[in-house]
Amino acid sequence: MRLLSLIFLCLVAPSAASAQCMLCGKQDGGTIGTNRKAETPLRIDIETQLDMGRVATGAGGGEVEIDPVTGARRVRGDVRDLGGFAVTGTVTVSGEPGAEVRVFLPVSVDLESGSGGTARVTGLATDLGAAPRLGSDGRLVFRFGGRLQVNGTSGGDYRGRIPVTVEYQ
Repeated sequence: MRLLSLIFLCLVAPSAASAQCMLCGKQDGGTIGTNRKAETPLRIDIETQLDMGRVATGAGGGEVEIDPVTGARRVRGDVRDLGGFAVTGTVTVSGEPGAEVRVFLPVSVDLESGSGGTARVTGLATDLGAAPRLGSDGRLVFRFGGRLQVNGTSGGDYRGRIPVTVEYQ
């Protein structure tokens, strides 16, 4: 079995904040019908990075999954859990109080080890409900997890960037 230390970085890409066009309103001095969301940019802060912990894989490879709701780590296939802390990614979004937002995670992300090995994260998911909103303090904290697919051909520390994009609804 090969030892894999699956402590990888899940960093946030710059956020995108949708805003209503301020030049597209009435020209007669009436109200434009905009809202404050256009004036308050979104800010994303990573509180904790997604960390799959340490596992060993056999020739058949397998998966390591972190559940975003419970934080539980599950291994499947020819993978052995060697302990360490498995940690969900935690993100804080700040912006217009009460505003509805959309959170986008990629379908998959490729990770690399220092020795050139590759692994793929799929099934990225959050613990958010269907229509997330910033709280009355203008903040929303959510967790995310996913499935790391590993093969048994190379060990090492796998790292990569998982872009998290948040927009006003």
